[in-house]
Parts: sequence; structure tokens; C-alpha cells
Amino acid sequence: MYKRILLTLDGSDLAEQALPYAVAQAERFQSELILLRVLEPLGEKISKRGAGFNKAEETIRDLAREYLERVSTGIHEHGFQLRMVIIEGRPYEEIIRFAETEQVDLIVICTRGHSGFNRWLMGSVADRVTRGVRIPVLLVRARKEEPKSI
Repeated sequence: MYKRILLTLDGSDLAEQALPYAVAQAERFQSELILLRVLEPLGEKISKRGAGFNKAEETIRDLAREYLERVSTGIHEHGFQLRMVIIEGRPYEEIIRFAETEQVDLIVICTRGHSGFNRWLMGSVADRVTRGVRIPVLLVRARKEEPKSI
């Protein structure tokens, strides 16, 4: 049913709570599981460009790659295809663009459960993604406790 499953990760422990759900679906359908990390561009936060700026971007990409490799530890033994992708941009826009371009069949994303003023102030990537795609989205509500192991 699902050939490609996209799991979005933002580098937080809370986002990783969706991992067991994505793995279970990928294992069940023998799908390709894509771990996606979207990095917000530094250029929007830092006005000066130069050698230091380029080094900072490179370091951030390296840390993101190490993060995805750490998260993927133990997944390979489940017997389905795994891909790790790092892209740059606004998270909800890039998640939607990537899912549509790569013909993803299911998006798995963790929601932090913000409501009211916090949701309005901070926005919700999960909410924007859910409203912006025609692809099924599996929302996993984050809990403050430790995530389940795979």
C-alpha cells in the first residue's frame, strides 16, 4: 500500500517519538523509509556572509548528517530500504515539496500538541503540512516522556 514513507525529523527527541510508528509501517508494507531533516537557512538569521558563514553552514550539515545516521542505527536490520535526506528551506514548505516530488505515499510527523496562543505564535509544521498535502499524514502526538525504542 505504501511504497515510500517519509519521516520528518527536526533534531529533537520529541520528533524521534514518531520513529517507531514510521518503522512499523515501513516494515509492514516493505516500504522505503525516508528520514528527512530540513535545515532552516542561516542566511535569514545572519546578515554577513563570508568564510565563517560557509564554515558554519558546512558544520550544521555535518551535524545533521551525523544526527540522521545516529537515528537510523538499528533500522537497517528491519529489512526495508532506508534513505536519509537533508535539505534547506522552510520546514513545512520543503516537506510538502519533497513529498510531492518524491511521490511519497505517507508522511509521518510528530506534533507537539501546542494549542491556542502557542500554536498561533509558533505555528505548527505538522498542521501546515497536513493542510498542504493530499498525501495521507500520520500524526504522532509527542509526549514529554522518553520515546519508545524500536
